Amino acid sequence: MRPFSVQPHSTLAPGEPALSEAREENLLARVISSARLLLGQPSVTIDHEGTQYVLRATRAGKLILTK
Repeated sequence: MRPFSVQPHSTLAPGEPALSEAREENLLARVISSARLLLGQPSVTIDHEGTQYVLRATRAGKLILTK
């Protein structure tokens, strides 16, 4: 499996205190690139609480999630 990198982004308002490193790492761990989810395939099926959804990438580079 190839390693992947996550690009941090700031959601802090001006003057808001910075997140602790542990909290920031936890938030970054929740970011998953679409390329990592799709692994070169046009779509992936996601099971959520017993219901299946299909995440599909379009030729225009957009994502569509359908039930």
